[in-house]
Amino acid sequence: MREETWPNFFIVGAVKSGTTSLYAYLAQHPDVFMPAIKEPHFFAQAQPSAEQRYLVTVINDRSAYLRLFRKARGFRAIGDASPSYLWDPQAPYRIRQAVPEARIIILLRDPVERAFAHYLMDFHEGVQDLPFYEALKRDMGRARKGWGVSQLYVELGQYADQVARYLDVFGPPQVQVLLFNELQQDARLVVERTVRFLALPAAPAAAIDTSKIHNGYSETRGAWARRLAGRPWARVIGQRLLPVGLQQFLWTRLFSRPGRKPVIDPRARELLCSIYRPEMERLESVLGRALPEMRCSW
Repeated sequence: MREETWPNFFIVGAVKSGTTSLYAYLAQHPDVFMPAIKEPHFFAQAQPSAEQRYLVTVINDRSAYLRLFRKARGFRAIGDASPSYLWDPQAPYRIRQAVPEARIIILLRDPVERAFAHYLMDFHEGVQDLPFYEALKRDMGRARKGWGVSQLYVELGQYADQVARYLDVFGPPQVQVLLFNELQQDARLVVERTVRFLALPAAPAAAIDTSKIHNGYSETRGAWARRLAGRPWARVIGQRLLPVGLQQFLWTRLFSRPGRKPVIDPRARELLCSIYRPEMERLESVLGRALPEMRCSW
């Protein structure tokens, strides 16, 4: 029987916090294997609702998950980059049970900025139609919450307990906490730090191209693109018939374009700041350091 190959490090950063860029940068290191499906969400065991099942790629079957890594044998670092793992309260325990020696990389972003970036992504992909403040209020009031069930605009930014769980389950030596601002300011330095954290040879990191921002802000090319992107049948066709790389190529070349990010609604900012102010104080206590970067948009 062929020996199973599991990932040995996990990028569990919050949604819209730079996980796609870090995934793409690390994949360039010759000792790193990253699967073609960036976000399998296996350890979250998510159960998307009927209305969102076409929006979220979820692999809950063990055999299907391990097939993602069938070509990873021989690589020193094997990664899974699923942002659901930070929010899901059971994910750290499931990861620990499967891979007790796993290294955990947590990426965090100013939670107000993160929530707005998340909303803008949903809006331009045809998932969301309401203005931001109304979308926040509706999502906060949902009776059912969960990955692929609600948007979790607020909950995904409540980092204190999420980070504390990983520190408790794995211990500080196996957990690296990075900030989105650090990735923006000096992506190469972040990559070099991460390569050291994963105990990989440092020399190849110098050749990694960190000039491109992956999954950054973009807007759709008109209402037609939003309507098409949000249609279940279009999502199903794309996911089932097109390779991941081709999906991304078509989205960036045909459906989206660079744009100027809109200004956040002051009512939404005030609401989010009131929620996150005590949360940030708790996070600073958990990490034992001040985090002014996490309030940069306030």
